[in-house]
Amino acid sequence: MRKKKRNKNISVKQAIGILIIFVIINILAYWTGKIDYNPKNTQNNVNIFNKTTYSSLQDIPEYNGEICVIINENKPYFSEADYTTKIFEDYSELDYLGRCGVAYANICKEIMPLQGDKRGDISSIRPTGWKQAKFDGEYLYNRCHLIAHSLSDEDDNKQNLITGTRYFNVQGMLPIERLILEYIKENQNNHVLYRVTPIFKGENLLASGVEMEAYSVEDSGKLSFNVFVYNVQPGAIIDYATGKLLNN
Repeated sequence: MRKKKRNKNISVKQAIGILIIFVIINILAYWTGKIDYNPKNTQNNVNIFNKTTYSSLQDIPEYNGEICVIINENKPYFSEADYTTKIFEDYSELDYLGRCGVAYANICKEIMPLQGDKRGDISSIRPTGWKQAKFDGEYLYNRCHLIAHSLSDEDDNKQNLITGTRYFNVQGMLPIERLILEYIKENQNNHVLYRVTPIFKGENLLASGVEMEAYSVEDSGKLSFNVFVYNVQPGAIIDYATGKLLNN
């Protein structure tokens, strides 16, 4: 069960200071292109990646330079029976190889971290395929949350952490996660069904990528997408059976 965190009392001056900082950050983020969310055009925001569309996961080719591709015309595989405002977080049990499965939650402000809360330490978790190495002067791998800490307040949950490259984490998953984060900021009473499915080929310990699906419930999918993000690092040759870097 998630621990409830106490709100801290702040003075009027502190509140004004926080508000001013928040406004400045958002202005800077807007002009530097950091925030991708546009509440007037959320349905098409995943298309900012200008990605190719495939009918299903089975049709996706090997990575060819696009970090993300669109699946099923950008429509998630939720049914009307799934549309609910009930709050939940479900994380699959690890399989016989210790690999993560589907992570599924109804994202809303109630399960997100409170403002100012920092992510806890996750360094003790060694997800499958964790063969850390240096590539181009930086560490190749991150411990990647299937459902981001910013959306779920999850820290060292081994059922929610996979091995992913820096590129996969920062250039692939993060911009898509921000769509949900910004949507909830703009619609604080709403809920977004969100499902992330790691895709492993055979008995590989390193995921080939993840399928990310979302659907906002109250407004019938104003935010809605279905994408696949490749777990790659440009220039790196990786053995996905083990996670070992072959050209360091």
